[in-house]
Amino acid sequence: MLDNASYKPRLQELYTGTIRAALKEEFGYKNEMQIPRLDKIVLNIGAGAESVKDGKKAKSAQNDLTLIAGQQAMLTKAKKSIAGFRLREDMPLGAKVTMRSARMYEFLDRLVTIAMPRIRDFRGISGKSFDGRGNYAMGLKEHLVFPEIDFDSIDENWGMDIIICTTAKTDAEAKALLKAFNMPFNS
Repeated sequence: MLDNASYKPRLQELYTGTIRAALKEEFGYKNEMQIPRLDKIVLNIGAGAESVKDGKKAKSAQNDLTLIAGQQAMLTKAKKSIAGFRLREDMPLGAKVTMRSARMYEFLDRLVTIAMPRIRDFRGISGKSFDGRGNYAMGLKEHLVFPEIDFDSIDENWGMDIIICTTAKTDAEAKALLKAFNMPFNS
């Protein structure tokens, strides 16, 4: 599905069709290249202390993240040894994956339309988690909200970081871009 060269995800078509024009009008951009766009989405699962005791935990996190992202996740490893945590250099601690282009838009679509409504007691996401340069970071307490994960076959419930990187220069531009993608901000 994503390998077809003519295939464009729904949110990518929405961006090129309506969101670009709306942002250009709202912020008064004179050049098309000034209009903010999504650059990449980075997903991260830290297995932490569990992976120090059992090396298979980080591999399990990697497999789950690969299912969620639709592309191969890579293991993250310890940069240095810390004796107090029984941690050695190059010991696997979690997994991460960076998505761009079509996979990025597909993931954002699944996140907003499928995963977020499945979060227990969900009242929207904070509108204050921008970094000052137009990037947004959020966390999920459990990765089970994604439909790719089979509830019965998992051995561990992982928390997950999601970082959405944009080309926006300010937080207001980035928030307007993400709101146009129906991101459910509560403030």
